[in-house]
Amino acid sequence: MSELIVKKPKQEEEEEEENGGCNSKDEQEEALVALIEHRTKEVQHLRQRISYYKSQLEEAEKRLEDSQSKLARLRSQDNVVSSRSSPANGTKSVKVERGSISPVRINEGSSRNKSQSRTELLIPAVNPKISEPIKSTWSGAKDPSGSSTQASPAAHSIGIVKVKGEKSHRNSSDSEIVEVRHRGTKRKFEQKEHRELIPLVRTSASPATIHCHTSNHVSSLHKRKLRSLSLNPVNEQLFVTSALDGVIRLWQLQSRGSGASLLSTTDCLSPKHRRWPEDIAWHPQGNSLFSAHTADSGDSQISVLNLNKTKGRACVTFLDDKPHVKGIINSIIFLPWENPCFATGGSDHAVVLWSERDAEDSWKPKALHRNLHSSAVMGVAGMQQKQIVLSAGADKRIIGFDAGVGRADFKHQIESKCMSVLPNPCDFNLFMVQTGTPGRQLRLYDIRLRQTEIHAFGWKQESSESQSALINQSWSPDGLYITSGSADPVIHLFDIRYSANKPSQSIRAHQKRVFKAVWHYSHPLLISISSDLNIGLHKI
Repeated sequence: MSELIVKKPKQEEEEEEENGGCNSKDEQEEALVALIEHRTKEVQHLRQRISYYKSQLEEAEKRLEDSQSKLARLRSQDNVVSSRSSPANGTKSVKVERGSISPVRINEGSSRNKSQSRTELLIPAVNPKISEPIKSTWSGAKDPSGSSTQASPAAHSIGIVKVKGEKSHRNSSDSEIVEVRHRGTKRKFEQKEHRELIPLVRTSASPATIHCHTSNHVSSLHKRKLRSLSLNPVNEQLFVTSALDGVIRLWQLQSRGSGASLLSTTDCLSPKHRRWPEDIAWHPQGNSLFSAHTADSGDSQISVLNLNKTKGRACVTFLDDKPHVKGIINSIIFLPWENPCFATGGSDHAVVLWSERDAEDSWKPKALHRNLHSSAVMGVAGMQQKQIVLSAGADKRIIGFDAGVGRADFKHQIESKCMSVLPNPCDFNLFMVQTGTPGRQLRLYDIRLRQTEIHAFGWKQESSESQSALINQSWSPDGLYITSGSADPVIHLFDIRYSANKPSQSIRAHQKRVFKAVWHYSHPLLISISSDLNIGLHKI
């Protein structure tokens, strides 16, 4: 009996061990099945990304070949002309510089007839003030936990501004004539290619990290807070800044974004009440800059800084028409349509369309609507595929107005005030609206789905809980990323493929709040402005 008593528990233990082994095998099998499913999805996602980037590479190679062939044709034409025009005796040798990537050249008595084959952009330039910034290294490591990556500069240093050229200082009125040549008297309207990006929205559980390698800071030389930053749409080396001091400064990038030199400074305060530009927009040809001011007390509303005037002097003119009836004009933007026109949105609840007349610097305003918004219009924009003018208002309304038909195409009411609207540069159905909701400041919409929000993301602020309308966003050239300023001294980056509602990463870029960070068209570069009165040049 004693043996039976002893053996029985041993048998039970063996059975339990066998059962336990079976259970552990089942658990392992379930875990492996789950892991295989996860890795299968991961492989599929990576294959999608590979196919997408392959198509992007093919398109980029085609554009490169096209540009190279155009350059070859242009040079062959120049060689034919020079060989025909060379005198029989006493041939003069002309040195042609091919090494510089900058399209800026000194104009030496070139003809200004309207029948000429190239457009001239005359830029007033003082002695260039070249920044020599101190570089600071960024840490761009990806956080495996999926939290926002903070890239902090090792040191915040301001580049020392030095003056090259003559020792004597000159005023901006003593200008040199600088020519930027473009083929054709007027740049032909280029229809961009539509790319479907909406299917990629919220498809990834992890963000793609962009590494910021170096950061240079250049003093903006403005006396008051910066307000606007805009890249020239034709000359990739030029950009402008404006501030509350009413001054617009024209800058030229140096060494692919390692620094920037000041080309000119122009006073653009309104003539009556000396109001600064609230918003600025380049003409699509890149030879003039339009600024929106205020409609109060009969003051001039739109100014034009023309860089293509004779004698090398930049000329600021104010349009005679004053269609807005009161308040600040919050937004001005050129529309991506074949015939040049721009739209303005103001505190008088109105959206106005300005069309170009035959006369030089002459524009005809037409109010698209004055009563569809019940509060200030904070942002306006135009869609590519249809003549739809988007407007976002402090009344929490998003309105799409069909300018061709003359009526509202759609109206959408959300729970928070709207502060700006920004169409995607690649997917013509996608646009972004900035709102005042903390943590959900940015909303993505498909214009075909009307009121349907397809994604929302944002950030939390440490410095202030209030959302400022002075904070702006910018799309990356490929349409996959959005940069945003913040009340904190950081640039937030959002990957539209990232399914989370937070930034894919955040870059500590300045000492004080960041108003805006724009992507360069062709260089791996972010340019930012801040209330610390510096311009940030961030290589990515």
